[in-house]
Amino acid sequence: MERNNTRTDYIELTRIRENNLRDVSLKIPKKEITVFTGVSGAGKSSLVFDTIAAESQRQLNELFSTFTQYGLAKYGYPDADSIENLSTAVVVEQKPIQANSRSTVGTFTDIFDLLRVLYSRFGEPDIGPTYAFSFNVPRAYNVSTGMCPECDGLGKTVTPDLEKFLDTSKSLNEGAIQFSLLSQQWQRYVDAGLFDGDKLVANYFDDELELLLHGETTFESTANGETVDVSYEGLIDTFVRRYINRDTSSLSEQTHEAIEQVTSEGVCPACNGTRLNERARSSEINGYNIAELAAMDVEELMGVVSKIEEPGSEKVVTEILDRLQHLQTVSLEYITLDRETRTLSGGESQRVKMVKFLNSSLTDLTYIFDEPTIGLHPRDVHGINELLKELREDGNTVLVVEHDPDVIDIADHIVDIGPEAGENGGEIVYQGDVDGLYEADTLTGRHLNQRMPVKSVFREPTGQLTISNASRHNLRDISVDVPEGVLTAVTGVAGAGKSTLLDLFLEEHPDAVSVDQKAVSTTTRSVVATYTGMMDKIREHFAAATGADESLFSFNSDGACPECDGLGVVETDLALMDTVESTCEACEGRRYKDEVFQYTVRGQSIADVLEMTVSEALEFFENTAIRGILEALNDVGLGYLTLGRSLPTLSGGECQRIKLSNELHKTGSVYVLDEPTTGLHMADLEQILSVLNRLVDEGNTVIVIEHNLDIVKNADWVIDIGPDGGKRGGKVVFEGTPEQLLDEEHSFTAEYLRKTVQ
Repeated sequence: MERNNTRTDYIELTRIRENNLRDVSLKIPKKEITVFTGVSGAGKSSLVFDTIAAESQRQLNELFSTFTQYGLAKYGYPDADSIENLSTAVVVEQKPIQANSRSTVGTFTDIFDLLRVLYSRFGEPDIGPTYAFSFNVPRAYNVSTGMCPECDGLGKTVTPDLEKFLDTSKSLNEGAIQFSLLSQQWQRYVDAGLFDGDKLVANYFDDELELLLHGETTFESTANGETVDVSYEGLIDTFVRRYINRDTSSLSEQTHEAIEQVTSEGVCPACNGTRLNERARSSEINGYNIAELAAMDVEELMGVVSKIEEPGSEKVVTEILDRLQHLQTVSLEYITLDRETRTLSGGESQRVKMVKFLNSSLTDLTYIFDEPTIGLHPRDVHGINELLKELREDGNTVLVVEHDPDVIDIADHIVDIGPEAGENGGEIVYQGDVDGLYEADTLTGRHLNQRMPVKSVFREPTGQLTISNASRHNLRDISVDVPEGVLTAVTGVAGAGKSTLLDLFLEEHPDAVSVDQKAVSTTTRSVVATYTGMMDKIREHFAAATGADESLFSFNSDGACPECDGLGVVETDLALMDTVESTCEACEGRRYKDEVFQYTVRGQSIADVLEMTVSEALEFFENTAIRGILEALNDVGLGYLTLGRSLPTLSGGECQRIKLSNELHKTGSVYVLDEPTTGLHMADLEQILSVLNRLVDEGNTVIVIEHNLDIVKNADWVIDIGPDGGKRGGKVVFEGTPEQLLDEEHSFTAEYLRKTVQ
């Protein structure tokens, strides 16, 4: 049926200049699926997230009262002439779910809350209302909750490990206290004479050690000429009070890591990890208590819930089954409701968020997805497509940034951005339907028509590395020989056990180089140039060429702009409103004070250099040490990044590749990479393949967890884990060359590999 298109049938963007976008103007159809394609760094995220999503959320926030806005995120005005006909945007990114250890898949999706309703109405014996089954209602509320009293509903016990906490071969003055956040505090007790700072802790008498660890006393201390009584609490007691018996969600990632280094974690003996007290676990339906249901994977749970036929339970049962079905649709059938959300990968987090939003009956929203197929086996992409189409059929606009050809194929509209990355991108090189993209002379169009052959000549292994009797999560006492001196791809559907297998491999082979996708920094002071060590060499280069002091070229030292302290942005306190971050007017966001700009090399200041892309800097610098780092970044496909790019703004795939660039100089090493093609366009695959092959040719062993079949085709050896996810996975389905994998009948990887060569 032909539609009567009016002005409001499109999101209209006029002259967008955000980041590298070059006065981009376009109309995006509403209530359809639009997929944005293009190489990494072309400008997709600048258009979709930094422009459309940011402006939609900014306008929505302005509708709330000033008081409400105080707690909302702040969005600046995108650099554009006009953005019209926006609807409320729901942004579903790859970022892990920001939650504390009390958040589980069940609580985040509300499925566990529905189970609580079910048990409060139909459980036998009847133990009370829904909060009687909750592990998150504080006892201070004076209600009878389901929280385990031993672990406060966490399901685990975290205790200080004295051997990790104290190095008894040292004195306090030598740094015996291994938890740095407390070591400085204990210096004041040494200064007050409470302890002998030079005495080895191993030589403490029993009463001295007891005082150090658990003692309580008071002592006199002089401050500002006055003598006051100061209370002393033992080291371990202080640590437990400050860092264990509190909500740790507000602590930084670095603090969490520091805590993990000095503690041991175990399953709570009182609740056996279920988080619930004995009373909550006593109530059953069809012979199962609520904790047993939460520990089942989605597929098993659906079978159990579907058999609940208590009179009056139909509505709740149907709602639970609908939500579980959505989890299964996005290939999370292996997941359990009691899984902590903070343990989910970026791809799993995004799919769990998708399920949560599907439960909404709101329409005419704009759903924005950032590569929803990340972490998915080719078999499972179909489920994502069905979900995207369901959102569209419900009357919503769906915008997807994606590289996967199977997602591109279901689009109603395509916006291809390029022609390349960085300064060579930022233009609309194609927009129209999918058929037109296949005919388009763009990087995306050309690569959609190419099919890489399966490798037929393979390297000979130089030895083998063994993973013995691997038993963790769903792995079932498996042993695997990983060949040395070749490129090995570890494959299998999501949840099959690939990551678990390689985690155990790294434990057995601790000297291996692990390159994952975790953030490389959380501070805006860290940029590409500082993280890679290039900045020190650039400052040395400028100092030698200009005769100025090296510290003048540091935005963290003498060269820092006095207005923003070298951050490039200024925070303004607006009282009741949230603090606003804006570009520093004094340095125009360039971080340096005026004096620095007079010192140049070949006409460029150091601030100009930080604004260069890696590719541009390669043309600028002749210094061998600097060029070596730049070439490594360029080799892993990051030539479009600017040297001054703030690290917290990098994607997971970019973080992994920047780590990889730091490791490329090693030989005779074992590399373990977690999906190195994450976030890569089809045109970039050849580049990452050449890096992997170069590593192997230089004498290294390279192991990759990978779903991209072009990488699998070019491996020397394949280890396929499965056959499915969760309880139906955990086995070695296949070991051999990719050529041999084509003949394997019981592997999903083999099935989809065959499709790409037909």
